[in-house]
Amino acid sequence: MKKMKAFTFIGFLAFILILSGCSSESGGDASGDSDSGEDSVTLTIGSWRTEDKASYQEVIDKFQEENPDINVEFEPSKNTEYNTILNTALKSGEGPDIIHLRPYAPGIELADAGYLEPLDDLEGLDKFAEDTLAASKGSDGKQYGVPLNISTTQMFYNKKIFDELSLEEPKTWEEFISLNETLKKGGYTPISLGSKEGWLLSLSHGIIGPAHYGGNEFVDKITAGETDFTSEEFQTSIDAMDELKKYFPENYEGLGMEDIRTMFFTGDAAMFPLGSWEIEVLREMNPDLELGFFPMPSAVGKDPTITTWVDGSYAVNANSEHKEAAKKFVQFMTTEEFGKLFTEEFKMISAIPGIESDDQLVNDLSKAVEEMSTPYMMLVHFSGGNPTTKATLETELQGMYLGERTPEEVAKAIQESAASWYEPLQ
Repeated sequence: MKKMKAFTFIGFLAFILILSGCSSESGGDASGDSDSGEDSVTLTIGSWRTEDKASYQEVIDKFQEENPDINVEFEPSKNTEYNTILNTALKSGEGPDIIHLRPYAPGIELADAGYLEPLDDLEGLDKFAEDTLAASKGSDGKQYGVPLNISTTQMFYNKKIFDELSLEEPKTWEEFISLNETLKKGGYTPISLGSKEGWLLSLSHGIIGPAHYGGNEFVDKITAGETDFTSEEFQTSIDAMDELKKYFPENYEGLGMEDIRTMFFTGDAAMFPLGSWEIEVLREMNPDLELGFFPMPSAVGKDPTITTWVDGSYAVNANSEHKEAAKKFVQFMTTEEFGKLFTEEFKMISAIPGIESDDQLVNDLSKAVEEMSTPYMMLVHFSGGNPTTKATLETELQGMYLGERTPEEVAKAIQESAASWYEPLQ
């Protein structure tokens, strides 16, 4: 019996030694970094675009065809919760390996805080325009993100409803107000917009505002400190937001993104002031939707405008254990192959110059960007401060729609916010 016990113990020791040898020869578990001689690595991508999961899988599959040793998992969070989730993770030294950066100030703040890996040596960055790269360039002048897409905001409309009521795309502000009246009399909600989520209001002001403050000329003046947010030009843009509320849905104060999107794609509302990223979402919700858009006509005799910005870049987490593998993925995002795949899958305008879409609506938007673009001013230039001036606009407009603020008080609060941090306005 003692001999049997001794044999069993020796056999067990031998088995453990064999396992140890196998482990040392294989270089560890399958989740290690492939650049360290291990079999494979798994990367996670953090984003706020829950709607895009299927499309990102197409991108990931294409990348993994050429990089079979790098597994990539797209793990988005709800858009209204993404910033909090990401910042909490980064502060604890964690977070996704690849980070979808909010454009301009929020992304740059992450770079300045040391959470992102510099990407200046990344192949392919030289093909992007300098103002495109600026959306994710740190205060130290280093590049921290690969620009993803150029987003636009404009007034989408339901072509069937316009045809039914014999409406045409407006060329002046007066024509725009007139068609709202016709839509209302025809039994439709003219503009599908709610004020429950503040970001919808700053986005809509980005569409409507330039029609009143004059577009690029005003942007140049206010960023240089030659005018301010209490000026007549800007005040009229807030007045217009107030004027349009009679064309919003009933009980619009309690409506959020899902509500207003549903009203539009089901045909209850005729127009939808939102971004180019909604094109594919709307078509999935209603394949029969005949979707059109028009740039916002000027109220001050200027050209019509399409509002544009670099809507996000992709960065590498400085604390990632797999930075080299993550850099391979974001380098793939600089290629023409990715740009074409992106436009095909997402129906958006690629930040990579020269990429055309097979979708006529997207190509028409691209052409409009070339001919009549104006920046999303509050995002590109005034998303600093604490709270940000952009966030101040949102909360003040919400207050205005609840009857707690006058348009004049809204403009004054925005000026006070901007003057608290933006030196040219101090």
